[in-house]
Amino acid sequence: MQAPSRWRPPSGTLGDLVARARVRALALGPRAADLRRLCDGTPLPPSFEAALRRPDVAVIAELKRASPSKGVINAALRARDQAAAYAAGGAAALSILTEPERFGGSLDDLSDARGAVLVPLMRKDFIVDPLQIVEARVAGASAVLLIVRALDPDRLRALHDTAHDLSLAALVEVRSESELDRALDVGAGLIGVNNRDLETLAVDPETARRVIPRVPPDVLAVAESGVATRADVEIAAGAGADAVLVGSSLSAAGDGRDAVRALVGVARTTRHG
Repeated sequence: MQAPSRWRPPSGTLGDLVARARVRALALGPRAADLRRLCDGTPLPPSFEAALRRPDVAVIAELKRASPSKGVINAALRARDQAAAYAAGGAAALSILTEPERFGGSLDDLSDARGAVLVPLMRKDFIVDPLQIVEARVAGASAVLLIVRALDPDRLRALHDTAHDLSLAALVEVRSESELDRALDVGAGLIGVNNRDLETLAVDPETARRVIPRVPPDVLAVAESGVATRADVEIAAGAGADAVLVGSSLSAAGDGRDAVRALVGVARTTRHG
């Protein structure tokens, strides 16, 4: 275990995205009572974690129109149609980008996908406030993304606890051994290891290969970024990944169903942690 480093606010692209997210989260304040009332009446979502526990590497297929690193990926993407194609191709779960300014997403995409498929959905956004998690639950999410680098330790714990209280999974995203320690310290049962540094947008495929073997065997490990081909899924499997999250290549594909089918069925390998 590495000695913990002192957390500092994120810089670069991630810092900008987090600042924008705080503004949007602040705007939810006047709707807090209504959101919580709606949340209380929303049926329990399907289990995100259960969907990833399978003999083969689970594919989490992502709906993404654009990104800061790639620009426009698929501006014409229709959430309902893309979600149905991914599910038909064998995706275990879907990741729905709801960030509106740099990724071209919206909460409507999450609601539309929920109306089209039965597989679990994750709201992928820059979560900085509990109300964003409540909002995700109302829209039909089974999980939310929490980025360790984006959140101070107390806020990370509070948001993780909020997700648990609302019966949502939290994919806790890390990039290093010290961030993995922080994620495990808050009780994360689902760890995402991102090959992309969200501050610089640089991709290092060795990140997942280095960090995933350190994830305890009873915790689900997801490889993120830089996964586009079956060979990439096989490499992730070799590192001990239980799942892969695939975004840009699937969103850009002409046929989402066939693109997912090309990735599914890779056998998992044992991870000893």
